[in-house]
Amino acid sequence: MHHAASDLFNPTDEHRMLRQMVAEFARRELDPQAAEFDAKGVLNLPLFRRLGELGLLGITIPEADGGAGLDTTAAVLVHHELAKYDPGFTLAYLAHAMLFVNNFYHCSNAEQKARYLPRVLSGEWVAGMGMTEPGAGTDVLAMTTTAVRQGDWFIVNGSKTYITNGCEGHCFLVYAKVDGRLTAFIVDRDCPGFTTSNHIDKLGMRGSTMSELIFEDCRVPAANLLGELGSGLTHMMRNLEIERLTLAAMSVGIAERCVEIMVRHAHERQAFRTSLNRFGQIQRYIGDGYAMTEAAKCLVYNVARDVGPGIRNRVGSDAAKLFAAPVGKTVADYAMQVLGGAGYCKEYPVERLWRDAKLLEIGGGTIEAHQKNLTKDLTEIVLARPQ
Repeated sequence: MHHAASDLFNPTDEHRMLRQMVAEFARRELDPQAAEFDAKGVLNLPLFRRLGELGLLGITIPEADGGAGLDTTAAVLVHHELAKYDPGFTLAYLAHAMLFVNNFYHCSNAEQKARYLPRVLSGEWVAGMGMTEPGAGTDVLAMTTTAVRQGDWFIVNGSKTYITNGCEGHCFLVYAKVDGRLTAFIVDRDCPGFTTSNHIDKLGMRGSTMSELIFEDCRVPAANLLGELGSGLTHMMRNLEIERLTLAAMSVGIAERCVEIMVRHAHERQAFRTSLNRFGQIQRYIGDGYAMTEAAKCLVYNVARDVGPGIRNRVGSDAAKLFAAPVGKTVADYAMQVLGGAGYCKEYPVERLWRDAKLLEIGGGTIEAHQKNLTKDLTEIVLARPQ
């Protein structure tokens, strides 16, 4: 018996209603267009703006500022439900709502909020974040993009790469070094000296676009400085936890859908005059796939309870994504094996989910980065304990 008070996945009625709404939207509106936009490799903009109408683009933003005023669990739930049907589209949502909106909200002033929030919450402006560079990915502090103050402007030089929403984006939260100190800025599409490269073609997550952001003596208004000079690292680290949990939730969504697909297929498909699900090898894929999915889901939602604007939990968020990311990939692989030839064909969603799942072991922190962080943090924790 689930008592509402102890429901890990829907802690409140509000969460339950949100899940119903998002699941219904995903089935009805995401599912039918997913294969087409995967093939085209572009973002479905009209559908993206529907997320604004549904109030999902400001899921973690207080109601007083036009958002939904919900918590990390709500953000996890939305990514989980959307990713079942279109992980690529969900990634565009994550880059906008988590990497830009959530991050921007917590480090912007009242004037900046007034200028940007209405347009990014409605979806009129698509947004993203620029952190990774051609020469610096996981090693964030090695970034070489610089900003120099010149009167009312900052002059930015450098480039960012593999930036989700780069092609459609109007505004980007960009990290650059000012006198060697990591600082955050908002750079708009119309800042002189700012351009984006052509779309970077990719294996999966093709329902969202990716490009380089290029700054050549780019003039950014001084009013677009976010927070204090040198406070960029703090904003970045604070936001990475919710990013990791929502990415992990996408992996859970992929895995959950793949379990459902293989259970249905194994029941309906006949081999040697009996249902496929009567074979032990197939039962192993279904049983193990389901158990793994549930374990990842419980871990992700459990950690989500302890992450918020004022609550840091790097050990939890790193562990959740480290565990969940391979689960999406593995369970998609199991589903493809159970479907056999059909699973490998574009007629069915499994091959797309399988391609999409791999990114979660790379983006938003590689598996190796999570292992490194966990070792560092756990060493501090354990050594502080009496022996």
